[in-house]
Amino acid sequence: MVRRIALGVVAIWLYATPVSGQVVAIMAGQVVNTEAGTTAANQIIIVESGVVTAVGPDVLIPEGAEVVDLSSSTVLPGLFDAHTHLCMIVRPGRDGGHYYLTTLQDSDAARAVDGVINARSMLEAGFTTVRDIGNEGAYACTEVRRAIDAGRTVGPTMINAGRIIAPFGGQFSLQPDRPNLAEPEYFFADTRDEMVKAIRENVHYGALVIKIVVDDQDYIYSVDDIRFMKEEAARAGRRLAAHAWTAEGAHNAAEAGVTSMEHLWAIEDADLELAKQNGVIAVFTPFPDEEWEVINSLTPEEMAGVHAQQIDRIRSALRIGIPMVFGTDAITELPGHTRGTLAMSRIDMFSEAGMTPAQLLRAMTTTAAELLGVAELRGTIAPGMAADLIATPGSPLDDIQELKRVFFVMKDGVIVRRDPS
Repeated sequence: MVRRIALGVVAIWLYATPVSGQVVAIMAGQVVNTEAGTTAANQIIIVESGVVTAVGPDVLIPEGAEVVDLSSSTVLPGLFDAHTHLCMIVRPGRDGGHYYLTTLQDSDAARAVDGVINARSMLEAGFTTVRDIGNEGAYACTEVRRAIDAGRTVGPTMINAGRIIAPFGGQFSLQPDRPNLAEPEYFFADTRDEMVKAIRENVHYGALVIKIVVDDQDYIYSVDDIRFMKEEAARAGRRLAAHAWTAEGAHNAAEAGVTSMEHLWAIEDADLELAKQNGVIAVFTPFPDEEWEVINSLTPEEMAGVHAQQIDRIRSALRIGIPMVFGTDAITELPGHTRGTLAMSRIDMFSEAGMTPAQLLRAMTTTAAELLGVAELRGTIAPGMAADLIATPGSPLDDIQELKRVFFVMKDGVIVRRDPS
């Protein structure tokens, strides 16, 4: 038994680890240029040591290369989810749909295990890069990221946020006899010294992006507060993502010129214009009705109102032309779903709001790569870029639902999913 377990561990490690100098030739029926919104037919993609070295219709296949026949399929860059919570799972039967109870009941060790499982399922669904935006206890996602980077487990490229910085109380309603229940989930910072300390500790413990909660309490961060944290984060080479749930919070974040604003369900059109002017990227995180039903006690009328508000704000952003990046905020354990399929279900609401397949694919690849600061290596298929590739039976440019039919995934030149044809 011990020998079988050991052999299984070795097999998993070999499956997830690139072989130095390995050459793979992919025969693609068509390749999608997500930035241009076009396809090129009958392409050969050469991958060596995890990097694309050639793409074109007349590329010669090197002798001895492993040939992958996707000549009846569409190949496109791996997808991005810019608002994930891999180390959090709300289990409705246990938590009553409330993520506060999740943070109290799950140890950091359990959350790291969940993070490993969720990372694998995200990758298998076609998400080769994610930005984990917090809610990870005491840096559970840092350890998940390090394990992926070291090849000890399989998952997407991760940009993780560490502990979320917030005014006292964070997103929870604390009681005076239990003021510390929201820690370490949140790092409370109300003075400038506390803000500096929170950012520097996050950086020290492995955060690659800084996440702040602008609002959700009666006391919210001012424009000056947010600018101060943006500048402090920049000194450490980190970008600032701002949870903005209310209209006032969204205005302050837009005026401060954060890197990205998250959620934005109450943002007003004038502040979408202001955010666009200040170079902010909008990361909407639409919640499908099936998930709202288990995390909120809403009447059908209230549910319809919430749904309509989310769609309306995305439509306004499209009309105004602010750059948008795909985010999911998926956190719930639902029957029939992995974290990856639950994240992918969000494409339906973006489509409902009027995003064309070309617009949505840009939000899931090139624009997302710019936001996450990895555009020099990921987000497109071209020589010199990391070989993060996925394949679908048909073209998502024709039918965005094809993204739910991903059957092939390559991450850094390693095939991590290849369903039988």
